[in-house]
Amino acid sequence: MPLKITPAVFLDRDGVICENRADYVRSWAEFAFLPGVLAALCRLASTGWPSIVISNQSAVGRGLVSLDTVNAINENMLAHIRKSGGHIDAIYVCPHHPDEGCVCRKPQPGLLLQAAADYGLDLSRSCLIGDAESDMGAALEVGVLPLLVLTGRGPEHLERVRVLALHGKVHVADNLMQAVEWITSAGS
Repeated sequence: MPLKITPAVFLDRDGVICENRADYVRSWAEFAFLPGVLAALCRLASTGWPSIVISNQSAVGRGLVSLDTVNAINENMLAHIRKSGGHIDAIYVCPHHPDEGCVCRKPQPGLLLQAAADYGLDLSRSCLIGDAESDMGAALEVGVLPLLVLTGRGPEHLERVRVLALHGKVHVADNLMQAVEWITSAGS
């Protein structure tokens, strides 16, 4: 069992890295990086901290897209991130329908716990950047610092997490670059 000494930065995909679509990202043609994301991921890569995507992909459980297609979209995303100088260490996906009651669908912390076990991560020194209340809930459940970005669904979820933000439990950033800047300045 590896010592859990390494912090990580967890990232949601839709609404943080790429545009969040009401009809789901179901093909590479529908995937669009948000402005500034590739530069933010490049800066994050320079820290040496593991960067791990954790993403609910209920379109699979709804029968709208196959898990193979989601994996292909993620591979294309990784290739573009690497080409720009960024790096993602792993991607964990919950493919279940919201009604299935699985342990991996955020706000459940299953994806975070699995990544921590796989990589020997110290969750208490890690953070999660997301655009939804469910991201914040998963982070808080296991002691990960939650950062809400105001891209994707962030603005509509801000009010739901405002009380937590006021008590210092959730940090709010305009976008991924601002979140990464906050993480890197807090970690130095």
